[in-house]
Amino acid sequence: MITTLIDFLVQLVINIIATTGYAGVFLLMLLESCGVPAPSEAIMPFAGFLVAAHQFSFWLTVLIGVLGNLAGSLLAYFIGLKGGRPLVEKYGRYILISKHDLDKADLWFQKRGELTVFIGRLLPVVRTYISFPAGIAKMNLKKFSLYTFIGAFIWSALFCYLGVKLGANWEIIRTKLHNFDLAILALVIIVIVWFFYRHWKKRNKIIKV
Repeated sequence: MITTLIDFLVQLVINIIATTGYAGVFLLMLLESCGVPAPSEAIMPFAGFLVAAHQFSFWLTVLIGVLGNLAGSLLAYFIGLKGGRPLVEKYGRYILISKHDLDKADLWFQKRGELTVFIGRLLPVVRTYISFPAGIAKMNLKKFSLYTFIGAFIWSALFCYLGVKLGANWEIIRTKLHNFDLAILALVIIVIVWFFYRHWKKRNKIIKV
């Protein structure tokens, strides 16, 4: 079922870019960076294939991909800042997120936000959602934008280049990365489950005392 969904999304990506050109690359990379599961492992390689076919310019394609990523990341950041944080502060206790957890997240992004955002931009799955916690934790906006731009540039340039080199065989990239994507997703789920289990266990101890 997951494979069928991914295949559908990839075909949708191809149709959008083939129809709208650079605007499609920008829109899809924007959506991918603000929580919509648009596979950038397909977006940039397919755009790279079009570069190889002399329909797109390499550096213009990379720049548009980066700007789309940055725009989507900023949108997600402000959703986290203006919408997510008030919700967490008000209702977080119902899902075992305390003010202490929020303070720890703030401190983490103050001290290690640059590295967290940069690495997050280079990891499948994580790159799609990293902007929300950065916004909730009120990470410095200039630093967030800078490291998002750098990470997005590396990602966009690499996958566009691979698309150029592979040409009509660009889908090999997505196939090769499929298992890695699933591994990252599984790791994220394990971390989330561990977080809630630890807090649930701690909460039960307090109640018993």
